[in-house]
Amino acid sequence: MAGGRERVTHLLKQLYWASCMCPTHSHSYSQGIEKAASRKTEYAFEMAVSNIRYGMGVTKEVGMDLQNLGARKVCVLTDKNLSRLPPLKAVLDSLIANGINFQVYDNVRVEPTDESFMDAIEFAKKREFDSYVAVGGGSVIDTCKIANLYASSPESDFLDYVNAPIGKGKPIRTTLKPLIAVPTTAGTGSETTGVAIFDYKEIKVKTGIASRAIKPLLGIIDPLHTLHMPERLVANSGFDVLCHALESYTALPYNQRSPCPSDPKNRPAYQGSNPISDVWAIHALRIVSEYLKRAIKNPDDQEARSKMHLASAFAGIGFGNAGVHLCHGMSYPISGLVKNYKAKDYNVDHPLVPHGLSVVLTSPAVFTFTAPMCPERHMEAAQIMGADISTAKMKDAGLILADTLRTFLFDLNVDDGLAALGYSTEDIPALVKGTLPQERVTKLSPRSQTEEELSALFEASMKLY
Repeated sequence: MAGGRERVTHLLKQLYWASCMCPTHSHSYSQGIEKAASRKTEYAFEMAVSNIRYGMGVTKEVGMDLQNLGARKVCVLTDKNLSRLPPLKAVLDSLIANGINFQVYDNVRVEPTDESFMDAIEFAKKREFDSYVAVGGGSVIDTCKIANLYASSPESDFLDYVNAPIGKGKPIRTTLKPLIAVPTTAGTGSETTGVAIFDYKEIKVKTGIASRAIKPLLGIIDPLHTLHMPERLVANSGFDVLCHALESYTALPYNQRSPCPSDPKNRPAYQGSNPISDVWAIHALRIVSEYLKRAIKNPDDQEARSKMHLASAFAGIGFGNAGVHLCHGMSYPISGLVKNYKAKDYNVDHPLVPHGLSVVLTSPAVFTFTAPMCPERHMEAAQIMGADISTAKMKDAGLILADTLRTFLFDLNVDDGLAALGYSTEDIPALVKGTLPQERVTKLSPRSQTEEELSALFEASMKLY
């Protein structure tokens, strides 16, 4: 790793010093603040989160919850793999025991597309359900949110609520049916958020819908469900938690985001870092640092897997209100433009770059790039992840965090950068093009970026070690 590390460090240093950081010439924070000031910056932030219930075996209560809601016709969404596993059985047993009438939809696609969303929407529309239960990872929970949304708003065109500039980004006025999420992975935090992500196949890029209106009513976090997860699924889910925490903690502060909404109902779900989200992000990062390696390496380590299940929700509360930025913005084309890569431990019939993997591979380059804007936060993150900062200089915060991340990933046998997924420098223009529409998240980066800088970030992410 030594020779490769020197090359990567050299690339990151070039990226770090690529542009003058003075207020006159920087494409960064200072310029963003001046621009924001002229457009009336935000002055408030708002926290929205699902109700959360945590406990070993707590899934047995889901039937009682639906009974208490007066549910008479329930849609249970899951995927083909989970349809044969204990988490779904636990949910259905509870529904049957409590006399709940339900139908199961198990055709959710891992890493959903607009087409797979539409299939679930049509299933929901035809049956007029009065409540929903999602049993699975982020793909299942996101699909359930969207099925609920469009079945509750049947006259809406699919692109009406999809994030601009790909969709129309209309605010959601419809009241949705109750949705209970039962997460079976420790990663997306989707049980806490009003966000749903999908691949838009027409332009081969990920986008999504973000609105408080689609967040679940209740997230049931049962650590028993994480015990069935294979090693790479634990790893990649955990990397998503890691980046949720890091990105939300280093995002543009909420009071430097512009424009300020003219009506509180137009305040976006992703608002920028704020004092409440910061608490959840840092707490999640501490748990990841202590327990992720254990959870990956020992499937019987119930404590580690339980802690990661909680960390996923904690990070979800943080990023679900603060937002994420460049790692996620750049990850969408990495997943959307996948060629032949198929991740180990994922039982799918299509090429797939797991979301957490697509996010974490750019993290060393991204946090080297963003560190000059809030070096104290980057240094704090590096220290939490185990870096010795006793003699460190604040100007090196980005490089220290990047080196800490690369060591962390190397120890967990993570693919050696984007090149290991089948990408080359020839793909960089397409990857940049796929990142540009992700303004909902890229504009939350503490440092704005040009196309040339995005290209440099992708180039620096081709190899990690």
